[in-house]
Amino acid sequence: MNELSSNSQINIIISNEQLDVTEAIKFVTSKKSGAIATFLGNTRDNNLSRSVKLLEYESYQPMANKKLFQTAEEMLYKWDVDRVSIAHRIGKVPLGQTSLIVVVASKHRDAAFEACRYSIDRIKEIVPIWKKEYYEDGEIWIGSQSGVEFSSTKKVKT
Repeated sequence: MNELSSNSQINIIISNEQLDVTEAIKFVTSKKSGAIATFLGNTRDNNLSRSVKLLEYESYQPMANKKLFQTAEEMLYKWDVDRVSIAHRIGKVPLGQTSLIVVVASKHRDAAFEACRYSIDRIKEIVPIWKKEYYEDGEIWIGSQSGVEFSSTKKVKT
């Protein structure tokens, strides 16, 4: 488990272990927050009309930590948000398990929902974490920042 904590309002975790939404919720919970929005990104069994057997995530951890922290800071700056917890799993993630947790606490629900949604798009845009999808007939890396699927022979917009 890898944590970066130079701001008491932000909790960032990148881990090879199964993620714990309860711990993320516990981190953001306080008496001053009236809303907690939670997003769980779970591995699904299909993508691009293919049956997915397994996902694997890799990251450049020093930069991934920095960019996840940057995303959380942006959330605090753009919305009236009290606390943010972001956890991303790396390594092999079986189907149905959680690969991303975003939990946002704020005084009111609109800010929590908006900041949570923003973080998901922003993570895909700037954080150096890549996923590999395994199928019955092979595997393919999907580049998260660019929205482009990468294989040894083609590039396809996702």
